[in-house]
Amino acid sequence: MSTPSADVNMGAGTGSGTGADTGAGAEGAAGPGGHLPDSPAVRLQALFEGHRLTPTQRRIAHSMVRRASEVPFLSSVELAELAGVSQPSVTRFAVALGFDGYPALRKHLREVAPTEQGARPGSYNEYQQAVEAEIENLRHLAEVLADPRPVQRAGQLLAASRPLPVLGLRAAASQAYGFAYFAAKVHPDVRLLNEGGTMIHDRIDAAVRAGATTLLCFALPRHPREVVDTLAYAKGAGLTVVTVADSAFAPVAKVSDLLLPAAVGTGLAFDTACAPMLLGRVLLEAMCDDLPDAQARLEEFDTRAATRGLFVE
Repeated sequence: MSTPSADVNMGAGTGSGTGADTGAGAEGAAGPGGHLPDSPAVRLQALFEGHRLTPTQRRIAHSMVRRASEVPFLSSVELAELAGVSQPSVTRFAVALGFDGYPALRKHLREVAPTEQGARPGSYNEYQQAVEAEIENLRHLAEVLADPRPVQRAGQLLAASRPLPVLGLRAAASQAYGFAYFAAKVHPDVRLLNEGGTMIHDRIDAAVRAGATTLLCFALPRHPREVVDTLAYAKGAGLTVVTVADSAFAPVAKVSDLLLPAAVGTGLAFDTACAPMLLGRVLLEAMCDDLPDAQARLEEFDTRAATRGLFVE
């Protein structure tokens, strides 16, 4: 467990849906001294900052960041297929970024995000492609974590919240459960919110009355409207919202105080979430760094587990 660095400012969502609003987009990946890592994905994300993008355009931007090494060589039709949108939507997206059309955007991409064309996928089958895509997601996460300050700030917020509500609905329920399971071993009061419905606001109110100051949310596609509404309610109740989401352009950005992006894989029938799971474990580590009795609690648990014969040796 490392020692957190000095406090940093969080990015507050303003509703524009761009990476500049989240505090963990291209700016969040800046290294010491404010310099961005030499990454095509980071430079691509910086291109989208300051632009008010529609949901369809955010989808295109997200797809481009995920496949940064391929995008400079894709036609507008190929990019449309990659993002699951129409070809005219790609053209409108390029114009929204200030280019005359997609050819001008692609020319710019080859200048700001150069890569070897040979890096494009070869003769992998669909299962191997899914694995390769997840490896790329993890590489991108590593680039984002080159600046540890947003995660360290999140760890400080989570450690200080007593109790700590952890939200995850539908596809994100397992991520929230996994975090809460391990967090409960070191944090004195973790409250899992993995079922929606009319009572979820009541449970948030109860957490606030008990002293909660921060809510951690895992948000994965498809993003349920209830998650956005619940986060808005939590902010209205005075909680600071820390969110792990699949993209800095996710719908939850505008209702999050600190958003930490980790892409999901979309190559199979159901999305894969290796990067969000790993980011959750990184957050656990950062939280432990700010819980002075974390190691003692873990050792106490191990002693009790040995006495009970809890695990097979």
